Amino acid sequence: MAAFVVTDGLKQLLGQKEPPIVFKVEEGAIQRYASAVGDSNPLYNDVEYASQSRWGRVMAPPGFTGWPMAAGFDIFKLFEKLAKAGAPMGLLDGGIEYDFLAPVGAGDVLVAEIKIASIEGRETKMGPTMVTTLESTYTNQRGAVVLVARNTFLNF
Repeated sequence: MAAFVVTDGLKQLLGQKEPPIVFKVEEGAIQRYASAVGDSNPLYNDVEYASQSRWGRVMAPPGFTGWPMAAGFDIFKLFEKLAKAGAPMGLLDGGIEYDFLAPVGAGDVLVAEIKIASIEGRETKMGPTMVTTLESTYTNQRGAVVLVARNTFLNF
């Protein structure tokens, strides 16, 4: 069986950025997130401890980027756009990888830009499969890139 063939319509979507999303990183949200995932690191939970750290504030666990300040990116609309360009309708989450580039803490405001980084055709056990990678780049209020996340999705 042959691998999925990436159409010209899908190729045109490569590199296109979605509207940016603004995230506010709040102390209480950090603490609730750390509690929910069972991380008792005092840097995430203890205001007094964190204030004595080199950062002087509660810090976010890796991967926590706060909450969106307004409705924005809708991943389902992106998948609809991919489907209209020829992507198969079956969908499976293929995982996420992170590049942590700078610390994130309470009071930060992050802007995320999301783009379709790659689309490949592969032959898998599910048959011809399209492998799509979304890349999200998070920049803080000082203009520093703090995090790059790459989500992989399998369309079959």
